[in-house]
Amino acid sequence: MRETDFVGGFAKGLKVIEAFGEAQPRLTISEVARQTGLDRATARRCLLTLSELGYAHFDGKFFELTPRILRLGHAYLSATPLPRLVQPHLDRLSEAVGQSASVSVLDGTDIVYVARAAQKRVMSITLGPGSRLPAYCASMGRVLLASLPEAEALGRIMASDRKANTEYTRTDPDELMAELARVRAQGFAVIDQELEIGLRSIAVPLEDARGRVVAALNIGVPAVVVPVEEMTSRFLPAMREVQVALRPLLQ
Repeated sequence: MRETDFVGGFAKGLKVIEAFGEAQPRLTISEVARQTGLDRATARRCLLTLSELGYAHFDGKFFELTPRILRLGHAYLSATPLPRLVQPHLDRLSEAVGQSASVSVLDGTDIVYVARAAQKRVMSITLGPGSRLPAYCASMGRVLLASLPEAEALGRIMASDRKANTEYTRTDPDELMAELARVRAQGFAVIDQELEIGLRSIAVPLEDARGRVVAALNIGVPAVVVPVEEMTSRFLPAMREVQVALRPLLQ
């Protein structure tokens, strides 16, 4: 892309929107500037513009996003057929195994949930379409990273904020790359309490009709319910059936 085609102001506005999240739903101008790396004056202009357009509310000190911001995410979910295609299969899978099932795509160093069928809450945070998790320590993230060329996968791992969420979290790049090699060879990933204590999950890649990995499917379970040794025998056969059923439908 030519430099003259890049709209810097628009890019800065998007960075400001991305500064908000579950952990920081209300932010001051100074906090936004610090999180985005923008100077305070630029952050202020972006925030006031969002407020004027109805995408943010300002109480005189704090800014917070309004429901209008959902239009941006809804545009993606409406434009892509993926959520509509996978949801019926997710619902049947979740009902069959009695556990929550999800589908996500890779976005930078994160996975983004695009569909979910929840039987019960297995994480301390609420997950749904649009929710994000770090790819390096999530089962869906592992299968999606494993589908990339090794150099690209390593680049995304190195760019991740590889914090140890629990005592079981793998954070070393060499160890993570070795795990991706295993995932690539076996065709699935199992996460045992690396993302959160008490949570285990198993994921498989979803391929389109041409064999390209376009998303990932997972099942998450409470660790006290299913031993890690039984994750593959309990869930993988049903997940393989969904893989096969979806492949001719995905583009």
